[in-house]
Amino acid sequence: MNDSNSEVSPGAAGVLIASTRAAAGVYEDKTGPVIVDWLRERGFDVAEPVVVADGPAVGQALRALLVNQPSVVLTSGGTGLSPTDQTPEMTLPLLEREVPGIMEAIRAAGLSKTPMAALSRGHAGLAGDTLIVNLPGSPKGVMDGLAVLEPIIKHICEQVRGGHGH
Repeated sequence: MNDSNSEVSPGAAGVLIASTRAAAGVYEDKTGPVIVDWLRERGFDVAEPVVVADGPAVGQALRALLVNQPSVVLTSGGTGLSPTDQTPEMTLPLLEREVPGIMEAIRAAGLSKTPMAALSRGHAGLAGDTLIVNLPGSPKGVMDGLAVLEPIIKHICEQVRGGHGH
């Protein structure tokens, strides 16, 4: 029973997919729509995902999303060890305050299912008043990350806006 009139909107959100092959049209991105739907179900105002090639395009797209000062930007992809996986390197310079516990929890959730979760190098933190979280590129990794964010994302948004929900 969700009475939308009694809840404050968590605000706008952005979704950024780092995938050279999806950006080139080699295959359809599967994680972006999942993240967008998840955010919309939680009351966020979110546009369709931005899909860019791995590497510097991720940094450019992140900066473009931050211009609108959304409450949240969730990324997917580019957090592994291949030479073009640079999402963490593109994200970290934008973060003014890191929130390492989020990534520790996401990796721990993934590790319960696959040892590959330990290879995710993503970051989480605040760029101004925007929470940025680098989710893995796999659909299962995204689901693990969203499960971790589920109980805390609205609380984070409230605290960043100066709410007193301690």
